[in-house]
Amino acid sequence: MENETKNILALFVSNAQTIRKDFIMHNAMTKRLAALLYAQANKSIDCDAIRQSYDLIKQNTGLFSSFRGNMSLCIAAMLSLAPNRQELFDRTLEVYSLLKTTKLRASDFLAVSAFQIASQTEPLRYQETVNRTRDFYDGMKRRNFFITGQDDYIFAAMLGLSDLDVDSGAERVAEIVDRMKNEFWSKNSVQTLAQILALSDSCDTTVSRVLTLRDALRKHRIRLDKAYTLPTLGVLALLPVDTNVIVQDIDEAQHILRKQKGFSSWSVTKQELLIYVAATTASEHAHGEKDGVVAAAVSTSVTNIIIAQQVAMIAAVSASTTAAASSSS
Repeated sequence: MENETKNILALFVSNAQTIRKDFIMHNAMTKRLAALLYAQANKSIDCDAIRQSYDLIKQNTGLFSSFRGNMSLCIAAMLSLAPNRQELFDRTLEVYSLLKTTKLRASDFLAVSAFQIASQTEPLRYQETVNRTRDFYDGMKRRNFFITGQDDYIFAAMLGLSDLDVDSGAERVAEIVDRMKNEFWSKNSVQTLAQILALSDSCDTTVSRVLTLRDALRKHRIRLDKAYTLPTLGVLALLPVDTNVIVQDIDEAQHILRKQKGFSSWSVTKQELLIYVAATTASEHAHGEKDGVVAAAVSTSVTNIIIAQQVAMIAAVSASTTAAASSSS
Protein backbone atom coordinates (compact mmCIF):
# COMPACT_ATOMS: atom_id res chain seq x y z
CA MET A 1 0.00 0.00 0.00
CA GLU A 2 1.24 3.47 -0.91
CA ASN A 3 1.98 5.93 1.89
CA GLU A 4 -0.57 8.32 0.38
CA THR A 5 -3.34 5.81 1.01
CA LYS A 6 -2.19 5.25 4.58
CA ASN A 7 -2.15 9.01 5.12
CA ILE A 8 -5.71 9.38 3.80
CA LEU A 9 -6.90 6.55 6.06
CA ALA A 10 -5.22 8.20 9.04
CA LEU A 11 -6.83 11.53 8.13
CA PHE A 12 -10.22 9.85 7.78
CA VAL A 13 -9.90 8.27 11.24
CA SER A 14 -8.83 11.60 12.75
CA ASN A 15 -11.74 13.40 11.07
CA ALA A 16 -14.22 10.75 12.24
CA GLN A 17 -13.00 11.04 15.81
CA THR A 18 -13.25 14.84 15.66
CA ILE A 19 -16.83 14.93 14.37
CA ARG A 20 -18.04 11.95 16.43
CA LYS A 21 -19.02 14.01 19.48
CA ASP A 22 -20.42 16.87 17.43
CA PHE A 23 -23.80 17.12 15.66
CA ILE A 24 -25.41 14.96 18.33
CA MET A 25 -28.76 14.61 16.57
CA HIS A 26 -27.26 13.29 13.34
CA ASN A 27 -26.71 9.70 12.24
CA ALA A 28 -23.26 8.28 13.02
CA MET A 29 -22.88 6.98 9.45
CA THR A 30 -23.55 10.45 8.05
CA LYS A 31 -20.84 11.88 10.30
CA ARG A 32 -18.37 9.25 9.13
CA LEU A 33 -19.30 10.08 5.53
CA ALA A 34 -18.56 13.76 6.19
CA ALA A 35 -15.22 12.72 7.67
CA LEU A 36 -14.41 10.70 4.55
CA LEU A 37 -15.38 13.51 2.16
CA TYR A 38 -12.95 15.81 3.96
CA ALA A 39 -10.22 13.16 3.96
CA GLN A 40 -10.62 12.61 0.22
CA ALA A 41 -10.18 16.35 -0.21
CA ASN A 42 -7.01 15.92 1.87
CA LYS A 43 -8.35 18.23 4.57
CA SER A 44 -8.87 18.03 8.31
CA ILE A 45 -12.54 18.27 9.11
CA ASP A 46 -13.86 21.74 9.95
CA CYS A 47 -16.95 21.33 12.13
CA ASP A 48 -17.50 25.09 12.33
CA ALA A 49 -17.58 25.35 8.52
CA ILE A 50 -20.01 22.41 8.33
CA ARG A 51 -22.21 24.01 10.99
CA GLN A 52 -22.25 27.29 9.05
CA SER A 53 -23.26 25.41 5.90
CA TYR A 54 -25.92 23.51 7.81
CA ASP A 55 -27.32 26.82 9.10
CA LEU A 56 -27.28 28.12 5.52
CA ILE A 57 -29.39 25.13 4.45
CA LYS A 58 -31.88 25.75 7.26
CA GLN A 59 -32.13 29.45 6.41
CA ASN A 60 -32.93 28.73 2.77
CA THR A 61 -35.32 25.78 3.04
CA GLY A 62 -38.54 24.87 4.81
CA LEU A 63 -38.87 22.57 7.81
CA PHE A 64 -39.93 19.57 5.71
CA SER A 65 -37.48 20.11 2.85
CA SER A 66 -35.52 17.08 1.62
CA PHE A 67 -32.39 19.15 2.18
CA ARG A 68 -33.09 18.89 5.91
CA GLY A 69 -33.50 15.12 5.90
CA ASN A 70 -31.09 12.28 6.61
CA MET A 71 -28.43 13.65 4.27
CA SER A 72 -28.48 17.26 5.43
CA LEU A 73 -25.14 16.89 7.20
CA CYS A 74 -23.58 15.29 4.12
CA ILE A 75 -24.77 18.15 1.90
CA ALA A 76 -23.53 20.64 4.52
CA ALA A 77 -20.12 18.94 4.50
CA MET A 78 -19.90 19.13 0.70
CA LEU A 79 -20.99 22.77 0.78
CA SER A 80 -18.40 23.58 3.42
CA LEU A 81 -15.66 22.33 1.09
CA ALA A 82 -16.74 24.79 -1.61
CA PRO A 83 -15.39 28.37 -1.74
CA ASN A 84 -18.78 29.83 -2.75
CA ARG A 85 -21.26 28.17 -0.42
CA GLN A 86 -24.23 30.49 -0.82
CA GLU A 87 -23.91 30.64 -4.59
CA LEU A 88 -23.53 26.87 -4.88
CA PHE A 89 -26.53 26.19 -2.66
CA ASP A 90 -28.66 28.70 -4.59
CA ARG A 91 -27.68 26.84 -7.76
CA THR A 92 -28.47 23.51 -6.08
CA LEU A 93 -31.97 24.71 -5.21
CA GLU A 94 -32.41 25.86 -8.81
CA VAL A 95 -31.46 22.40 -10.11
CA TYR A 96 -33.69 20.75 -7.51
CA SER A 97 -36.67 22.74 -8.79
CA LEU A 98 -35.84 21.75 -12.35
CA LEU A 99 -35.65 18.08 -11.35
CA LYS A 100 -39.02 18.27 -9.63
CA THR A 101 -40.60 19.76 -12.77
CA THR A 102 -39.71 16.48 -14.51
CA LYS A 103 -41.84 14.76 -11.84
CA LEU A 104 -38.97 13.05 -10.04
CA ARG A 105 -40.06 12.73 -6.42
CA ALA A 106 -38.72 14.79 -3.55
CA SER A 107 -36.29 12.72 -1.48
CA ASP A 108 -32.81 12.62 0.00
CA PHE A 109 -31.68 11.03 -3.27
CA LEU A 110 -33.06 13.91 -5.32
CA ALA A 111 -31.47 16.52 -3.04
CA VAL A 112 -28.05 14.89 -3.44
CA SER A 113 -28.61 14.58 -7.22
CA ALA A 114 -29.33 18.30 -7.42
CA PHE A 115 -26.11 19.09 -5.56
CA GLN A 116 -24.08 16.81 -7.84
CA ILE A 117 -25.44 18.46 -10.98
CA ALA A 118 -25.05 21.99 -9.60
CA SER A 119 -21.45 21.37 -8.57
CA GLN A 120 -20.32 19.38 -11.61
CA THR A 121 -21.61 21.37 -14.58
CA GLU A 122 -22.25 24.93 -15.68
CA PRO A 123 -25.59 26.73 -15.16
CA LEU A 124 -26.14 26.91 -18.93
CA ARG A 125 -26.21 23.10 -19.00
CA TYR A 126 -28.55 22.58 -16.02
CA GLN A 127 -31.73 22.11 -18.06
CA GLU A 128 -29.99 19.79 -20.52
CA THR A 129 -28.47 17.70 -17.72
CA VAL A 130 -31.76 17.54 -15.82
CA ASN A 131 -33.54 16.36 -18.98
CA ARG A 132 -30.84 13.74 -19.59
CA THR A 133 -31.14 12.59 -15.97
CA ARG A 134 -34.89 12.10 -16.36
CA ASP A 135 -34.39 10.38 -19.73
CA PHE A 136 -31.80 7.97 -18.31
CA TYR A 137 -34.11 7.21 -15.39
CA ASP A 138 -37.04 6.56 -17.71
CA GLY A 139 -34.89 4.39 -19.97
CA MET A 140 -33.85 2.22 -17.03
CA LYS A 141 -37.42 2.13 -15.69
CA ARG A 142 -38.74 0.84 -19.03
CA ARG A 143 -36.13 -1.91 -19.16
CA ASN A 144 -36.11 -2.90 -15.48
CA PHE A 145 -39.33 -1.59 -13.99
CA PHE A 146 -39.34 -3.38 -10.63
CA ILE A 147 -35.75 -2.58 -9.61
CA THR A 148 -35.67 1.08 -10.69
CA GLY A 149 -36.65 3.59 -8.02
CA GLN A 150 -35.64 6.72 -6.15
CA ASP A 151 -32.31 5.16 -5.17
CA ASP A 152 -31.36 5.36 -8.86
CA TYR A 153 -31.69 9.16 -9.00
CA ILE A 154 -28.06 9.83 -8.08
CA PHE A 155 -26.77 7.40 -10.67
CA ALA A 156 -29.19 8.72 -13.30
CA ALA A 157 -27.71 12.15 -12.61
CA MET A 158 -24.19 10.71 -12.92
CA LEU A 159 -25.13 9.31 -16.34
CA GLY A 160 -26.82 12.59 -17.22
CA LEU A 161 -23.58 14.41 -16.52
CA SER A 162 -21.64 12.04 -18.78
CA ASP A 163 -21.33 12.25 -22.55
CA LEU A 164 -23.14 8.94 -23.09
CA ASP A 165 -25.99 8.90 -25.59
CA VAL A 166 -29.20 8.37 -23.60
CA ASP A 167 -30.72 5.56 -25.65
CA SER A 168 -27.52 3.58 -26.19
CA GLY A 169 -26.42 4.28 -22.60
CA ALA A 170 -29.68 3.00 -21.10
CA GLU A 171 -29.51 -0.02 -23.38
CA ARG A 172 -25.92 -0.65 -22.27
CA VAL A 173 -27.04 -0.57 -18.62
CA ALA A 174 -29.82 -3.09 -19.39
CA GLU A 175 -27.42 -5.40 -21.24
CA ILE A 176 -24.96 -5.39 -18.36
CA VAL A 177 -27.79 -6.11 -15.90
CA ASP A 178 -28.79 -9.14 -17.99
CA ARG A 179 -25.19 -10.38 -18.04
CA MET A 180 -24.59 -9.88 -14.33
CA LYS A 181 -27.94 -10.65 -12.71
CA ASN A 182 -27.14 -14.33 -12.19
CA GLU A 183 -23.72 -13.57 -10.72
CA PHE A 184 -24.92 -11.57 -7.71
CA TRP A 185 -27.78 -11.89 -5.26
CA SER A 186 -28.94 -8.25 -4.97
CA LYS A 187 -30.68 -7.37 -8.24
CA ASN A 188 -31.03 -3.71 -7.29
CA SER A 189 -27.31 -3.42 -6.64
CA VAL A 190 -26.60 -5.16 -9.96
CA GLN A 191 -28.35 -2.29 -11.72
CA THR A 192 -26.24 0.21 -9.78
CA LEU A 193 -23.15 -1.74 -10.77
CA ALA A 194 -24.31 -1.68 -14.40
CA GLN A 195 -24.78 2.10 -14.29
CA ILE A 196 -21.14 2.46 -13.27
CA LEU A 197 -19.79 -0.04 -15.80
CA ALA A 198 -21.74 1.72 -18.56
CA LEU A 199 -19.23 4.57 -18.24
CA SER A 200 -16.49 2.28 -19.52
CA ASP A 201 -15.48 2.33 -23.18
CA SER A 202 -15.12 -1.46 -23.16
CA CYS A 203 -17.98 -3.06 -21.25
CA ASP A 204 -16.99 -6.62 -22.16
CA THR A 205 -13.54 -6.19 -20.67
CA THR A 206 -14.84 -4.40 -17.58
CA VAL A 207 -17.55 -7.00 -16.90
CA SER A 208 -14.94 -9.76 -17.05
CA ARG A 209 -12.68 -7.74 -14.78
CA VAL A 210 -15.47 -7.34 -12.20
CA LEU A 211 -15.85 -11.11 -11.95
CA THR A 212 -12.08 -11.66 -11.79
CA LEU A 213 -11.74 -9.06 -9.05
CA ARG A 214 -14.70 -10.52 -7.14
CA ASP A 215 -13.15 -13.98 -7.14
CA ALA A 216 -9.72 -12.69 -6.14
CA LEU A 217 -11.23 -10.77 -3.22
CA ARG A 218 -13.28 -13.79 -2.13
CA LYS A 219 -10.08 -15.80 -1.77
CA HIS A 220 -9.08 -13.29 0.93
CA ARG A 221 -12.57 -13.47 2.49
CA ILE A 222 -13.35 -9.95 1.31
CA ARG A 223 -16.95 -9.72 0.08
CA LEU A 224 -17.45 -6.64 -2.05
CA ASP A 225 -20.25 -8.49 -3.85
CA LYS A 226 -22.85 -7.72 -1.19
CA ALA A 227 -25.80 -5.34 -1.56
CA TYR A 228 -24.18 -2.10 -0.43
CA THR A 229 -20.61 -2.76 -1.54
CA LEU A 230 -21.21 -4.16 -5.04
CA PRO A 231 -21.12 -0.72 -6.75
CA THR A 232 -17.64 -0.06 -5.34
CA LEU A 233 -16.49 -3.28 -7.00
CA GLY A 234 -17.46 -1.66 -10.30
CA VAL A 235 -15.37 1.43 -9.61
CA LEU A 236 -12.34 -0.68 -8.74
CA ALA A 237 -12.82 -2.63 -11.99
CA LEU A 238 -12.59 0.61 -13.97
CA LEU A 239 -9.07 1.22 -12.69
CA PRO A 240 -6.20 0.05 -14.93
CA VAL A 241 -4.46 -1.40 -11.87
CA ASP A 242 -3.29 -4.98 -11.36
CA THR A 243 -5.94 -7.07 -9.57
CA ASN A 244 -3.43 -8.36 -7.01
CA VAL A 245 -2.47 -4.80 -6.08
CA ILE A 246 -6.11 -3.83 -5.51
CA VAL A 247 -6.76 -6.92 -3.39
CA GLN A 248 -3.65 -6.37 -1.31
CA ASP A 249 -4.46 -2.69 -0.74
CA ILE A 250 -8.03 -3.40 0.34
CA ASP A 251 -6.99 -6.24 2.60
CA GLU A 252 -4.36 -4.11 4.31
CA ALA A 253 -6.62 -1.07 4.54
CA GLN A 254 -9.50 -2.95 6.17
CA HIS A 255 -7.18 -4.34 8.86
CA ILE A 256 -5.72 -0.88 9.52
CA LEU A 257 -9.14 0.76 9.76
CA ARG A 258 -10.72 -1.96 11.90
CA LYS A 259 -8.07 -1.46 14.59
CA GLN A 260 -8.84 2.25 14.98
CA LYS A 261 -10.97 3.73 17.73
CA GLY A 262 -14.57 4.05 16.58
CA PHE A 263 -14.22 1.45 13.81
CA SER A 264 -14.66 -1.80 15.72
CA SER A 265 -17.28 -4.29 14.59
CA TRP A 266 -19.54 -2.93 17.34
CA SER A 267 -19.53 0.52 15.72
CA VAL A 268 -19.13 -0.08 12.00
CA THR A 269 -20.55 -2.99 10.01
CA LYS A 270 -18.39 -4.99 7.63
CA GLN A 271 -20.11 -3.55 4.55
CA GLU A 272 -19.82 0.03 5.74
CA LEU A 273 -16.13 -0.48 6.55
CA LEU A 274 -15.49 -1.92 3.08
CA ILE A 275 -17.22 1.04 1.43
CA TYR A 276 -14.72 3.37 3.11
CA VAL A 277 -11.78 1.11 2.30
CA ALA A 278 -12.73 0.62 -1.35
CA ALA A 279 -13.52 4.32 -1.82
CA THR A 280 -10.15 5.34 -0.40
CA THR A 281 -8.28 2.76 -2.47
CA ALA A 282 -10.07 3.72 -5.69
CA SER A 283 -9.57 7.45 -5.12
CA GLU A 284 -5.86 7.14 -4.48
CA HIS A 285 -5.28 4.96 -7.53
CA ALA A 286 -7.36 7.39 -9.62
CA HIS A 287 -5.19 10.28 -8.49
CA GLY A 288 -2.16 8.42 -9.79
CA GLU A 289 -3.80 7.63 -13.13
CA LYS A 290 -2.17 9.44 -16.04
CA ASP A 291 -5.36 9.48 -18.09
CA GLY A 292 -7.14 12.57 -16.74
CA VAL A 293 -10.51 11.52 -18.14
CA VAL A 294 -10.36 8.14 -16.38
CA ALA A 295 -9.14 9.75 -13.16
CA ALA A 296 -11.95 12.30 -13.17
CA ALA A 297 -14.60 9.68 -13.98
CA VAL A 298 -13.44 7.37 -11.20
CA SER A 299 -13.11 10.14 -8.61
CA THR A 300 -16.60 11.45 -9.42
CA SER A 301 -18.05 7.94 -9.42
CA VAL A 302 -16.49 7.18 -6.03
CA THR A 303 -18.10 10.26 -4.48
CA ASN A 304 -21.48 9.51 -6.04
CA ILE A 305 -21.34 5.88 -4.99
CA ILE A 306 -20.36 6.33 -1.37
CA ILE A 307 -23.03 8.99 -0.94
CA ALA A 308 -25.72 6.96 -2.70
CA GLN A 309 -24.90 3.80 -0.78
CA GLN A 310 -24.81 5.70 2.51
CA VAL A 311 -28.24 7.18 1.76
CA ALA A 312 -29.53 3.66 1.08
CA MET A 313 -27.96 2.24 4.26
CA ILE A 314 -29.25 5.09 6.42
CA ALA A 315 -32.73 4.76 4.90
CA ALA A 316 -32.71 1.02 5.63
CA VAL A 317 -31.58 1.57 9.22
CA SER A 318 -34.18 4.31 9.74
CA ALA A 319 -36.93 2.11 8.31
CA SER A 320 -36.01 -0.83 10.54
CA THR A 321 -35.83 1.45 13.60
CA THR A 322 -39.25 2.90 12.83
CA ALA A 323 -40.73 -0.58 12.28
CA ALA A 324 -39.27 -1.79 15.57
CA ALA A 325 -40.67 1.20 17.42
CA SER A 326 -44.12 0.68 15.86
CA SER A 327 -44.22 -3.02 16.74
CA SER A 328 -43.30 -2.34 20.37
CA SER A 329 -45.90 0.39 20.87
